[in-house]
Amino acid sequence: MKKVIKFFLRNVPRKYLQRIVHLSTKTTKLFYLGNNVECPVCGKHYRKFLPYGYVVSRENALCPNCLALERHRLLWLYLNEKTNLFTDNLKFLHIAPELCFMDYFRRQKNIQYSTADLESPWADVHLNVENMPLETESYDVVMANHILEHVDNLDKALSEIYRILKKGGFAILLSPINPKRLSTYQDKTITDPLEREKHFGQKDHVREFGMDYATILKREGVEIIEDRFIETLERGKIIRYQLANPDCLTIENHIFVARKL
Repeated sequence: MKKVIKFFLRNVPRKYLQRIVHLSTKTTKLFYLGNNVECPVCGKHYRKFLPYGYVVSRENALCPNCLALERHRLLWLYLNEKTNLFTDNLKFLHIAPELCFMDYFRRQKNIQYSTADLESPWADVHLNVENMPLETESYDVVMANHILEHVDNLDKALSEIYRILKKGGFAILLSPINPKRLSTYQDKTITDPLEREKHFGQKDHVREFGMDYATILKREGVEIIEDRFIETLERGKIIRYQLANPDCLTIENHIFVARKL
């Protein structure tokens, strides 16, 4: 299974990847029946989760049912416990939407939910995050996870996300972070996919964020919150939901929220 998932990750275009992995794991569920781990997103429990990883395969990472990874399960708990997403009437734009969340967000009667992506056939709107044809201050919530490491012009992408966000609204902006880097690393002269993988961790990444990620996100009129929500959770819950290694919590487990003032 490790080899199958890694093959899909490395060879299938992102716009089809989630659906293909979802289909490939349908029969796998039977081999993972049990009650050692639980996914808070879909509520299913298993003997263990599937391995997952682009370069290095992580054990107990991927929910066989909804495809939620560690960061998705943590974020789901955060959204439920620390935001008004499931209680207030909100207009919500989900950029590069994660498959594990989409159906659950659509079911919420209080949310006016729409999805956007550059090329995904399942997105409601196709757009480039660096130049979005959307009205200024039109959304209460924007979620754009694991896209900022892909965009060519980071300043434009952030400016656009903050532009469409209403005052008082918030954006969830998670990205892979290398805790060993003090500052973000990028080199625009590196264009070869294999070289990008070597330097930035993935063929389609154009930068690798470091410990200065919160500073990178900061703009005038926007408050950046680096929430260590995971550190408030009981050890048993972290293990049950397989959110992270409870003995090695790092900046990679933090939730980054941009709130427009």
